[in-house]
Amino acid sequence: MPPAPTLHAPLTVEFPFTRSLGPVQSAFLTGLRERTVLGVKTVDGKILVPPVEYDPATAEEIRDLVEVGATGTVTTWAWNPTPRPGQPLTTPFAWVLVRLDGADTSLLHVLDAPAGPGGPGGHDAVRSGMRVRIRWAEDRTGAITDIACFEPYEGPERPRARDHDGVFESAVTGIVTPARLDYTYSTGRAQSAYIHALADHRTVGERCPSCRKVYVPPRGACPTCGVATDEQVEVGPRGTVTTYCIVNIKARGLDIEVPYVYAHIALDGADLALHGRIGGIPYDQVRMGLRVEPVWTPGSRHPDHYRPTGEPDADYDVYKELL
Repeated sequence: MPPAPTLHAPLTVEFPFTRSLGPVQSAFLTGLRERTVLGVKTVDGKILVPPVEYDPATAEEIRDLVEVGATGTVTTWAWNPTPRPGQPLTTPFAWVLVRLDGADTSLLHVLDAPAGPGGPGGHDAVRSGMRVRIRWAEDRTGAITDIACFEPYEGPERPRARDHDGVFESAVTGIVTPARLDYTYSTGRAQSAYIHALADHRTVGERCPSCRKVYVPPRGACPTCGVATDEQVEVGPRGTVTTYCIVNIKARGLDIEVPYVYAHIALDGADLALHGRIGGIPYDQVRMGLRVEPVWTPGSRHPDHYRPTGEPDADYDVYKELL
């Protein structure tokens, strides 16, 4: 029989990252909202932009805020010809490190370098040492995106390094930053065969040729011996609850009433427990050693949940090595 085709699937990991701000970061982001760039002065007089709360050389707390210029110099750069969704610009741009006038460190942002009527644009227009200035966003909320981007600047240097008390009206005290990762996952030979078997309501693992353990789901190699596995073994469908937890928090998008039980289930013939939801029994009656079987729903590629078989509980010695 030819091997099952390897499966691929696009996946997205996305969540909002929420954090509170201390006095330094609060002043920095509130300043951006007011079109003001603040750095912080270290004990030895260096001005750091963006500001940090502790001196990177001495670890001392630093709070002396300093206003710097909205113009600066590109110190290094990398061209991005194909912007991805969610990036600051939708047209090709350069990632740049910019040392703002009056600062001693560089700020990471993007440079918009379109072609102008009198000269080159795009990649050919970007160079280390070029002068740039901030293009402020029209709608500013107190975030790094209040700087829409940097743009080429032909004017003179305008150093601004003066003390600032960091006091603004309605200071920004917290931010929510969306984090998102889009990628394509390939299951590989072993897991593809496992998933294809699930479509036929079968559970297939692989046996290690050295230690003879059967791993479900299979990984393609034994995690204990480090050798490849290719002998397929059908296990289950019944199994034994080894450990479990009671879920009391309702997950977004999951139409299951709480509380419910998620358990590690050692399928008959397997040497590794997989996890699944336990149904068909009150949550407070689930126990270690409970014998269960899968329940499939029409069109599903995996069991919807596991329910009690009605058999006597398994003896602890039978599954103790699978905890």
